[in-house]
Amino acid sequence: MTLIALFAAVASILTAPLLDAPGRTDDDRARDRGRKPAETLAFAEVKPGWKVAEYTPGGGYFTRLLSPAVGAKGRVYAYPPDEIVKLLPRHLADARANAAAAPLKNVTVLTGATAAFAAPEPLDLVFTAQNYHDLHTRYAQPGAAAAFNAAVFHALKPGGRYVIVDHRGPAAEGAPDRLHRIDPAEVRREVEAAGFRFDGESAALANPADPGTAQVFDPKVRGATDQFMLRFRKP
Repeated sequence: MTLIALFAAVASILTAPLLDAPGRTDDDRARDRGRKPAETLAFAEVKPGWKVAEYTPGGGYFTRLLSPAVGAKGRVYAYPPDEIVKLLPRHLADARANAAAAPLKNVTVLTGATAAFAAPEPLDLVFTAQNYHDLHTRYAQPGAAAAFNAAVFHALKPGGRYVIVDHRGPAAEGAPDRLHRIDPAEVRREVEAAGFRFDGESAALANPADPGTAQVFDPKVRGATDQFMLRFRKP
């Protein structure tokens, strides 16, 4: 085992108790096997006291993990963007319900356009899972990815992390819109163009059995897609 792998394994062990944190649901636990939350949070290097923003929190699966991870002195800003809320109003309702139910009362909901992403204080981490590809769909404004990455860069403290988890897809035009997948090499190019430095990747969510050609909602692959995790750092 390499030194990096050893550190990752230790971090995963230390993060595992968060899986039993108050506020998590039975549905959350049923999804843990496929989402590998201990490994994901360890990769994100979340620490108590951190100020974290979660872009497009969906039903709150990771909100309910990030909240206890940062602790009572930390803060989680759940940011369901206007573009998604317009299509799926429940995203905003879910974010508000999760904030109200958070045992540590450390979750705040922010709303606004993707390009206007911001937080009321400098952030240690911006985290998004299975949503970056949406910046390249027909529902996004032209240039959404570049605008969002620039906004994230501005919102982070120097040294702050930007962690992206998404479904691996082919390097083909229109793939994010058709398949809800994206090529990680494209993600890296876009994020580095905003001034970030690449800081690591994890294969914890990789699944070589997924050919990467089916839409992620296809019953044959749903919940078992080949995913990537990338971490970037603001200089």
